[in-house]
Amino acid sequence: MASAAAGLSLGACSNNDDRCELSPEVAKVEAPVKLERLEAPFFKLKTPADAEQFLQNNGLFARQFLQAGQYPPGVLSATLARLAANAGLQKLGVQADSTFQGPQLQQNLTQLFQHVRYYYSGFRVPPIKTFVSGLSQDLFVNDSLIVLSTDYFVGPKAAYRPNVPGYIQRRYTPEHLVPGLALAISTKYNQKPAAGQTMLGEMLHFGKALYFAEQMLPCTPDSLLIGYSAAEMAGVGFNEGKIWAHFIEKSLLYNTAPFTIQKYIGERPNIPEIDKTAPGRVGAWVGWQIVRKYMAENPKVTLPQLMVEKDAQRILNQSRYRPKVNNGRVNS
Repeated sequence: MASAAAGLSLGACSNNDDRCELSPEVAKVEAPVKLERLEAPFFKLKTPADAEQFLQNNGLFARQFLQAGQYPPGVLSATLARLAANAGLQKLGVQADSTFQGPQLQQNLTQLFQHVRYYYSGFRVPPIKTFVSGLSQDLFVNDSLIVLSTDYFVGPKAAYRPNVPGYIQRRYTPEHLVPGLALAISTKYNQKPAAGQTMLGEMLHFGKALYFAEQMLPCTPDSLLIGYSAAEMAGVGFNEGKIWAHFIEKSLLYNTAPFTIQKYIGERPNIPEIDKTAPGRVGAWVGWQIVRKYMAENPKVTLPQLMVEKDAQRILNQSRYRPKVNNGRVNS
């Protein structure tokens, strides 16, 4: 799908173009990425004593990601030694290592953080660790540490897959890892009112997150950013006007009931209230289109200004968002 904010894109390509080069402005930005692969030292653990040394060598990782302080003495080290010897986890670890070997991950992360630092010069890239978590946590992101659990993102051929529904599971592929990280980073900057959130407010909060990720990864297809299939992307694009009409006709925009909001924003395989083939989280997708239109209509608004804007009504009003209603069905 063509971006309404394509003029703001800082990658020398469209998100339907296989070729992608950094813009000269972004290419000049320094964003040193310290990426450390912890899988190999983890699988070398043979005894609890080995694991204890591993924890000491990786103190920040142990404290923040493994929550070492929550365990009685000796428990975490014994658990790690046992996991490292698990044949199933070893097999998954080999798959994760082969999936993410080579320089591509480092390159993708560097380009992501060059974009982040282009917009937010004060951002400092934290140390980044990769690890096989045993499918316990996919991403860990804060100001001092990033952990990427590569076993989550092996893809359909993995020996073990995350224990989530299929419509979520399909988002755990190698191509989805960096977009997922970009969305996680957006939470550092994405502001919204502390209370009294409406459907519209939630739609635009998620829309801002997707727009942020789009600007950080300007050559990444929309389908990877939001995690929709090609058929779902075609469907929501063609039927955008009908989807928006549903929100208007059902007086949903200013609804404050959490259960109702979750129907359109939260994880679901589909949204039968609109159509049985309408994909879940379509409210977030609509919010994304509103934000794109807002930024196209207001070219002087910067990305940092957008991310701190809490007034959802102002964004909607100034977006002049009025999608055309096409004949047909959602995902037709």
